Amino acid sequence: MAQSNRTWEQGPKVVAIGGGTGLSTMLRGLKSRTKDLTAIVTVADDGGGSGVLRQDLGMPPPGDIRHCMEALANAEPVMQQLLTYRFPAGSGNLTGQSFGNLILAALNGISDSFDQAVARMSEVLAISGRVLPVTNADVALEAKFENGTRVLGESKISDFKKAQDCRIESVRLLPEHPQALPEAIRAIGEAELILLGPGSLYTSVIPNLLVDGISEAVCASKALKIYICNIMTQDGETENMTASDHVKALLRHSGPGLVDICLCNSAPVRPGLVERYREEDAAPIVVDRAEIEALGVEVVTRPLASETLDYARHSYTRLANAVMELYRERAHTKIF
Repeated sequence: MAQSNRTWEQGPKVVAIGGGTGLSTMLRGLKSRTKDLTAIVTVADDGGGSGVLRQDLGMPPPGDIRHCMEALANAEPVMQQLLTYRFPAGSGNLTGQSFGNLILAALNGISDSFDQAVARMSEVLAISGRVLPVTNADVALEAKFENGTRVLGESKISDFKKAQDCRIESVRLLPEHPQALPEAIRAIGEAELILLGPGSLYTSVIPNLLVDGISEAVCASKALKIYICNIMTQDGETENMTASDHVKALLRHSGPGLVDICLCNSAPVRPGLVERYREEDAAPIVVDRAEIEALGVEVVTRPLASETLDYARHSYTRLANAVMELYRERAHTKIF
């Protein structure tokens, strides 16, 4: 049944924190559930087309921001096509570059700050809700491994980890303690529902928590706080890590009170997909309920995996349904 306009208008104030495909997928489901939706997005990426623009123009990486705006956009079909268009091989320096990234780069050139450029592009696309970079600072992500080695650069972490053949111990931003966007802190303080993930643990979710004021604001918030655990482990990042290992990593990079609930998938991953992922050293994440609850975090399982995609990813409809149901149950509200 379609959501009523009243339900949409009176939906909770939701803040979603992360980056990459996971965050944009979730936003597609949430944008029809509430008009008060804010995405706070990492800016530590240094690979692909975003990395090229970052290096050439000295701007924060636009890719994750653009993905979120695409998910929330209410633009005309032609504009949607333009946003997702990538220049084909043989396009010179533009090969592989996203036109949406170039639009944001141009807006950054005529704006006083990156967050202002994002706000202007949000207006052009008539997005539902808001998209905020977590910081305007030029930051790089460094990973430290259990054997003591380190690597600088988000795009280098995966290959370096596989070469070291050991787990990531921690990550940090350089320069350390960049200032958070004031609007991001304000949004967290006003939120009624805060969502962390889904997405790459060390390169999409945790980098946000390393920006000054973000984890402190989340930990202090009285909102319902949910961590959406990934469906699969990630090659070059979280191989052999359980759901409790993910939660421990989050708490290690922030503090107690960061999350109330760890929301995990209970739907089986199709056998063909499991075999394909196994070739990439990835597997369904084991939900070790007792270990998570020992951390003071409640475990909730729901069938969240898509039944139609050729990848083991969340269904944005199932995920949106699950988080809004949890909010209704916990908030004891009658507006839905």
